[in-house]
Amino acid sequence: MRIGIGMGATLLFVSLSASQALAEGDAARGQVVFKKCMACHMIGPDAKNRVGPSLTGVVGRTAGTAEGYKYSPTNATAGTSGLVWTPENIAAYLPDPQKFLSDFLVEKGVAAGGRTKMAFKLTKADEIEDVIAFLLTHSPEWKPEAEGEASSSGASGTGGAAPAAQGSTQ
Repeated sequence: MRIGIGMGATLLFVSLSASQALAEGDAARGQVVFKKCMACHMIGPDAKNRVGPSLTGVVGRTAGTAEGYKYSPTNATAGTSGLVWTPENIAAYLPDPQKFLSDFLVEKGVAAGGRTKMAFKLTKADEIEDVIAFLLTHSPEWKPEAEGEASSSGASGTGGAAPAAQGSTQ
């Protein structure tokens, strides 16, 4: 019970932070921050999967579903358990991908064995806001209205970790 309460409070904070990211993130700065991600990810019309999946269209995508990419069992299970990559979920994921996925799966009552392939952590709040703004420029099908719908189907108060949890970055 303690985990759920702690995660709920964290997710509420992250949800508020991610909502602010939509208003405050700078896509141009996010493009610069994204260079840190380019060792493993590509984005744009000609993007291909590399060490990590293509991030074109990631916002709004169900975790573990980028076409042609072989996901870790942890990421794939998060997707089948309802994780969608909303701005809120991405903001919660980037500082500690393994912890986010483990917490998400525990909250869903699913065994959280294994590890995500994503070892990189983006921890600076301004960089997270900016990279989300950049990802949004490459996610034309994302509709903020979908965020509210997704939130109702996800982890308690995650704003996306389960409810807003739609889409997969890894």
